[in-house]
Amino acid sequence: MQPDYWNAAKKHLSRECPVMKQLIAQYKGEGLRARGNGFYTLVRSVVGQQISVKAADAVWGRVEKAVKPLTPKKLLSVSDETLRACGLSASKVAYARNVAEFYLARGVEADYWDEHDDDAVIAELVAIKGIGTWTAEMFLIFHLLRPDVFPVKDLGVLKAINLHLVDDKRLKKQAWLKPKEYEKIAARWAPYRTVATWYLWRSLDPVAVAY
Repeated sequence: MQPDYWNAAKKHLSRECPVMKQLIAQYKGEGLRARGNGFYTLVRSVVGQQISVKAADAVWGRVEKAVKPLTPKKLLSVSDETLRACGLSASKVAYARNVAEFYLARGVEADYWDEHDDDAVIAELVAIKGIGTWTAEMFLIFHLLRPDVFPVKDLGVLKAINLHLVDDKRLKKQAWLKPKEYEKIAARWAPYRTVATWYLWRSLDPVAVAY
């Protein structure tokens, strides 16, 4: 199910940004889809930390086969050796287990995050060892479907901005701009920076990113 704000966001972005207008037209009929299982999203994000989308997809496929059903209790019952054989590093095995323990300890249900604003969600998640701001932002985007998330440290987003929106001359002496400069570029996309982020990702990958 697509977020209820998606069509309004496309109109806003198309009006405010010619690049977004072009990307939206290019990927007509596509968009962010709800991931109803927050535990799935968090563990999937842990798997995807600091590796390519293609590599993450391969590892994740093996994890899904090894942990059935993918629940906190089941993940904790699977051995480290099994998870390592899926392609997870020792640290990612520990991080995934930390997420599972958090879910069980807090008794997290579907409505757990309803009263949390974006900053509160991030604050609670980054308290879990192994969950950083980027992973929390993926959770906001792919599980909670919050409309105005801009993951300024996501290399895919920055690469796409460099490709589509930055004069090449500014990048000749350095690979990246300063975070504040990327935030300034993204400011025109508010209050739908999640949607802009999705289209930036989509412009780089042969399939839509999902967590």
